[in-house]
Amino acid sequence: MKRIVITVFAVVCWALMQSPAQDATTVLKKMDEVMYASKDQTVKLKMTLVDKAGKESVREAESYQKGNDKRIFRFTSPASQANIAFLSLPDEVMYIYLPAYQKERRIASHIKNQGFSGTDFSYDDMESKLYSERYDAVSVKTEGNNYILEIVPKATNKTEYSKMVLTMGKNNYYPINVKYYDKAGKQVKELNNTKIEQKGKYWTATEFEMKDLRKGTKTKMQFTSIEFDKGISDDEFTVRKLIR
Repeated sequence: MKRIVITVFAVVCWALMQSPAQDATTVLKKMDEVMYASKDQTVKLKMTLVDKAGKESVREAESYQKGNDKRIFRFTSPASQANIAFLSLPDEVMYIYLPAYQKERRIASHIKNQGFSGTDFSYDDMESKLYSERYDAVSVKTEGNNYILEIVPKATNKTEYSKMVLTMGKNNYYPINVKYYDKAGKQVKELNNTKIEQKGKYWTATEFEMKDLRKGTKTKMQFTSIEFDKGISDDEFTVRKLIR
């Protein structure tokens, strides 16, 4: 009888140790479901780059996304930046197009941590792919009305980040804040979604900023328009469209 009690106790302890990770995985998947809920989205936006002295430069851009694995992002102004474009496809395939060279370039995995066109977003940050396909959830806790979720990269994810700590609302599972840590465990970047709105049946951040704590710079984005479920064709997400 004593042996049975000890065995049951051991099983219960094992289950309790496993449950936080399982709960964290569930929270991560729910976040993915919210962030990639629409069939597609079309966005026009204003981007403001702020250097370490506080000097600002403004760009405009447009972005198209379909499902959870296709995205094309293109600057539309000023003239010096117009038509610089980024394409994210399934299986971690990414391209950049620089009009000055009149040629697309595939982004190799070893350079995906570099900054995209002078912004504080890396190619890695710009990629369209579910977080749960790139990261494992290791812990989750509750603070007030928020979840605090810690995730680490899967072995196949060649990222500069050793982990991320995400704060998201319990009411909608949309991230409010994301902290990025390097391989030494030091925080190097921070994303703040400063305005989160429900547009129809979808939640989205319409204003957000990425800070690079190493350089003392930040990039702010503000959506000027957003539309969902317009039936965007797969043909829009091709290298031919990238270099239009």
